[in-house]
Amino acid sequence: MSRIDDMREKLAGLNPVLVDIVDESHKHAEHAGAKDGGGHYLLRIIAPCFAGKTTMARHRMIYSVLGEMMKRDIHALNIQAKTPEEV
Repeated sequence: MSRIDDMREKLAGLNPVLVDIVDESHKHAEHAGAKDGGGHYLLRIIAPCFAGKTTMARHRMIYSVLGEMMKRDIHALNIQAKTPEEV
């Protein structure tokens, strides 16, 4: 399973309407985290569970479901998290 597939599987726990993950690691090949194998990703996610949550709370929810991936597989994650009503 690829990292993106693994991320999608974990994020499914948030019952998203949309999950779009773009691997931007190639743009950061010289960064220390990239050299250690951690990827750089852009995540666009739309989920009703974000309603009433601050941006920080939404990010924490995402970090929580991604768990250990945030420590070893993901060096940087650019998050765009919205509710269906916000798009």
